[in-house]
Amino acid sequence: PLDQIEPHIRHLWKARLTDQQILAEIHKYIDTNEYGLGLTKFVAIRKGLGLHRTCQQGHTPDSIQNIMLEMWNMYPDAGVREMIGLLFHEHNIAVSRSAMRGYFLTYEPHLLRQRKANHLQRCRFWAAGVNDIWAIDQHDKWLQFSLALHTGIEPFSGRILWMKVWHSNRNPQLILSYYLETVETFGYVPMVTQSDPGMENFGIVNAQTLLWQMHDPNLGSFVQHQWMRIKKNIMPEIAWSQLRRRFTPGFEALLDTGVEAGWYDPDNTLQLMVFHWVFVPWLQVELNNYQDHINHSRKRHNRKKVLPHGIPELIYMCTQDYGALDFKVVMVSPAAIDEVCQLYINPNHVVFDLVPPTFNAFLERCYDQLHCPTIGHSTVWTVYCDLLSLVRQCEGIPAVVTAIEGHDIADEELHLLPGLRDLHEMEGYMGGVANGLGLCKITHSVSYTI
Repeated sequence: PLDQIEPHIRHLWKARLTDQQILAEIHKYIDTNEYGLGLTKFVAIRKGLGLHRTCQQGHTPDSIQNIMLEMWNMYPDAGVREMIGLLFHEHNIAVSRSAMRGYFLTYEPHLLRQRKANHLQRCRFWAAGVNDIWAIDQHDKWLQFSLALHTGIEPFSGRILWMKVWHSNRNPQLILSYYLETVETFGYVPMVTQSDPGMENFGIVNAQTLLWQMHDPNLGSFVQHQWMRIKKNIMPEIAWSQLRRRFTPGFEALLDTGVEAGWYDPDNTLQLMVFHWVFVPWLQVELNNYQDHINHSRKRHNRKKVLPHGIPELIYMCTQDYGALDFKVVMVSPAAIDEVCQLYINPNHVVFDLVPPTFNAFLERCYDQLHCPTIGHSTVWTVYCDLLSLVRQCEGIPAVVTAIEGHDIADEELHLLPGLRDLHEMEGYMGGVANGLGLCKITHSVSYTI
């Protein structure tokens, strides 16, 4: 039935697989003894869903000019390969490499002449398999705008687990909520988590260790987390570097526009609250789109890379197809997640409020008075300025601002579970197999349930 296979078709379509490859994957999800699906029928279904190949769309340098002008404002440094992927994932527009290159040669030849010299230091990173490690890290480059980023990466596949923007990335309860949200979605935890030292990560460390202890009491003497005290947390740093190159330039230029025009001052409490209310949800949607784009895009071939080459999402979800191992701990019960939440997360903590609740309700009423304008790249500052102007007309605003200024977000101290030892450290290997000793110590495989 179409309603059963349509989600799988759309999911695999985003990975830009061929019709034959998608059909082979679809056969894994249907009962082939009861249902038959050949290539001709599949192509008809795909077209009926509005999923058309590059030749069928037939775009030329001229036909993509308008959408390219819009995309250039958001991604000014994107090259031919990157822009092809962005158009496909964000607008379902399939453009050939020759057409895209023709566009740049015709309309933006100066971009093709630009060259960047990057002096990189090669680092070695080993992972035993999928879900051996979840590496987490914060990003502070946007603190000048009072925006804080955080990410979680599965290094073996290169899959981005989450990429969040909020007004803080230092509160352990907030960071733990990102981890638990992902665990609840997937239904399992990795062998170990990994991060730089910092109290903001203590919540994840304790939760990861407790969930493992619920499964295997023999692990009680080891913390199920790797602290990157000397060696850098490589994979998240790579993710942030790619974000700075591929996503940040256009959005940072947009943010700078408001600051330079005097519309937004992070030290002005009222402007800060309105800015968070307008920008954070919109930026989160854009980051979700970026995450989806990266997870479904094949990385450039790297002959020095031993890990599987392919699309991160497919490597992560279909590990066996790449001859790799999956070290996830299945299943983590909802009761176990609830127990950890009760121990370490207060859902009423102010860190989970984008703005104070009473002010949020007031902003929603003001937004309704503006007839709920669409927030996008070209309209976000207009919406912000209109909303701020309307808010300032309220007679009670001085009292509201005074109340907000007393709305401090304190990062409460959180202690690590006592009496635990760090995992063993091996040269180059930072995973959790055999408590950090690696695959050489594994003699058999088992399935786990929490």
